[in-house]
Amino acid sequence: MPKALVTGCSTGFGLAIAQRFLDEGWEVVATMRSPREDLLPAGERLTVLPLDVTDPRSIAAAVEAAGPLDALVNNAGVGLLNVLEGATMETMREVFETNTLGPIAMTKAVMPQFRARGGGVIVNVGSSVTVRPLPALSAYSASKAALDAFTESFALEAALFGVRVRLVLPGSAPTTSFGRNAVARMGMDIPEPYDAFVKSYLGGLRAATELTTPEDVAAAVWRAVDDPDAPMKTPAGADARTWFREAGLPVA
Repeated sequence: MPKALVTGCSTGFGLAIAQRFLDEGWEVVATMRSPREDLLPAGERLTVLPLDVTDPRSIAAAVEAAGPLDALVNNAGVGLLNVLEGATMETMREVFETNTLGPIAMTKAVMPQFRARGGGVIVNVGSSVTVRPLPALSAYSASKAALDAFTESFALEAALFGVRVRLVLPGSAPTTSFGRNAVARMGMDIPEPYDAFVKSYLGGLRAATELTTPEDVAAAVWRAVDDPDAPMKTPAGADARTWFREAGLPVA
């Protein structure tokens, strides 16, 4: 029975991804910083493990406890909705540590077993802000753009050993806990010259009718793993597909 390790499973996208793989008959190692056994249906195919993707010791312990894997889904991430002048360098470093270096560290941890076996799939969950630039997301977008570039370059190395590496790019999800956390991290730190613009911008996000759901992301991740012919970049969500078309990118 194939087994997938999914990071960031406590809410939103990660929780839906883990559930989708369980529904497809896979074993799932659902990881999160603060493990909760009640979030997914208990069963012999589910293992819940603690994992902080910014902590090398936590990564090593989780990968060892997980055992042989067939797929890695790097979903864990943090949001940051703020203009550049309102975000501290400390916060921006935290965003890069989680969104960029975390997936890189996880990939580095599992690649030896995939290479030795001559197979495996790695899916990195990025963001469609790398296709359609949006304001108040410059630091977050930079962290995801770096993840995109890493994924496309590393995929060429991994292919030498029969390992597939893919990207899933969700659209806007302000109604998920991830989206709410991004807004919460904004706090009261919006510089006064930007205040009116940011409030208007947030209103537009909340009023949007085309949004991405956790189930959209889970379906796109499943396809990236299950379909050997899945493209390098797969949009997840109606808005993401619209942005891909506007950018002249294929939407399969």
